[in-house]
Amino acid sequence: MNVTSQNWWRGGVIYQIYPRSFADSNNDGIGDLPGIIGKLPYIASLGVDAIWISPFFKSPMKDFGYDVSDYCDVDPMFGSLADFDRLVARAHELGLKVVIDQVLSHCADQHPWFKESRASRDNPKADWYVWVDAKADGTPPTNWLSVFGGSSWQWDSRRKQYYLHNFLVSQPDLNFHNPAVQDAMLDSIRFWLERGVDGFRFDACNFHFHDKQLRDNPPAASRDTTTVSADNPYGYQRHLYDKTQPENLAFLKRVRALLDQYGAASVGEVGDDDSLSVMAAYTAGGDKLHMAYSFNLLTPEFSAAHIRDQVEQLEAKIGDGWGCWSIGNHDVARVMTRWGKGETSPELAKVLLAVECSLRGSVCLYQGEELALTEADIPFELLQDPYGITFWPEFKGRDGCRTPMPWQHAAAHGGFSTVQPWLPVPAEHLARAADVQEFDMKSVLNFFRAFLRWRKTQPALIEGDIRFVDAQPEVLAFERELGGHTVFACFNLSAAPQRLRVPAGCEAAPIAGHGFASQIENGEIALPAHSAFYATLKRA
Repeated sequence: MNVTSQNWWRGGVIYQIYPRSFADSNNDGIGDLPGIIGKLPYIASLGVDAIWISPFFKSPMKDFGYDVSDYCDVDPMFGSLADFDRLVARAHELGLKVVIDQVLSHCADQHPWFKESRASRDNPKADWYVWVDAKADGTPPTNWLSVFGGSSWQWDSRRKQYYLHNFLVSQPDLNFHNPAVQDAMLDSIRFWLERGVDGFRFDACNFHFHDKQLRDNPPAASRDTTTVSADNPYGYQRHLYDKTQPENLAFLKRVRALLDQYGAASVGEVGDDDSLSVMAAYTAGGDKLHMAYSFNLLTPEFSAAHIRDQVEQLEAKIGDGWGCWSIGNHDVARVMTRWGKGETSPELAKVLLAVECSLRGSVCLYQGEELALTEADIPFELLQDPYGITFWPEFKGRDGCRTPMPWQHAAAHGGFSTVQPWLPVPAEHLARAADVQEFDMKSVLNFFRAFLRWRKTQPALIEGDIRFVDAQPEVLAFERELGGHTVFACFNLSAAPQRLRVPAGCEAAPIAGHGFASQIENGEIALPAHSAFYATLKRA
């Protein structure tokens, strides 16, 4: 049992690994756990606190691991339980915590539980999933929609009932109103805790429960394009009854009680019409999730005003809870394309990383952001993502952010594999490969290493309070304060130089290797395009 009281997660930086696309050790075109083990020294060199590994459990892979068929085993595609144990041991040797992705709300239709449940209406697991009779006219019981398109109800000819699936038809939702389901899920969490994991990222953590009265969702007053694309009718509804039900709070308390026995941490993914309020509710009181993140900075909208508004809204609601910020992950277009809108300079990448790691809250950094990777343009014939295939061409899915990591610029497939990988490595990524940036002291990779080293010397940036400072629209400015020590930070998010008057008492805080502004002249600083400034602030 790995019991620790260390709050490493509070203000920590977590590096997300998408295992299919990280490193292929056996040259079958798909990344694996041994591949991750081989790259752990690289990850440790970044200065991050933990790794988050996206699902590697047994799965038919219709949603690439987010459709689990065995919660307590490794899919042979990725390796074995012995490989996982070696990964945990090596990560701990390097000072890295290990967070794994748990998909509790739904599983694969190939899971033995679902096979048993659909076989009849009176078997021991008959009530482990959400089964409902058709309406008198044969239509689904509610108007609820799937995130991946169409109704969230699928007719099953075996039971002659509909079952609920909030995502793919092949991802049936478990019935968390059944205490036996909750117990089974807690047992699966305990299995990995006993293997030494330090925490969990809980996928779709507000989808566990549904409204037992099966009420229809009302129309949305305004379209939700934060959690889904503008082309998805899912955003037409106000999702009052198909997720974020009050019963979930009690279940999350059960999860937290188990995690506390092992000193493990948790971060929840919240996709909701009012995700900031849910983040606050799910992390308040110290008895549910440790932290949560939303899609609110994973949108195309990029401005100082937008970032400030999201953080201030969360701060107004969160109380003693704790947020986690992510500007990129495996579900959205890469931030360099989504926010860069044609600008792909290293300077933009550096300022984005600096902003992300300076807000109040923890950080989830997606693999390749430290290399400033852009979104790949995958042709339709090479698409793998069922979400993108359904909504093509207006929405191309998630393959563009899931392409393999480029490790070596001159090697076949960027050094990811010696054979054709499951997704192609874009030619433009080779110029930003890790080996190219390794020995360039001005590279984004080396900037990120230097920045995180400096950040560790600034407790105010890790756990301090935040207060925003008014500035011109192109500039994001705020103060972080902890125990009487204050750091002033400002960021020019535009492609044009800016000048800013800084608070009295500022003393520039140089960061070795950062290339940011560091001179204060007559109470002002000159901020080049896509740059930042940090200072210690001493008040009389």
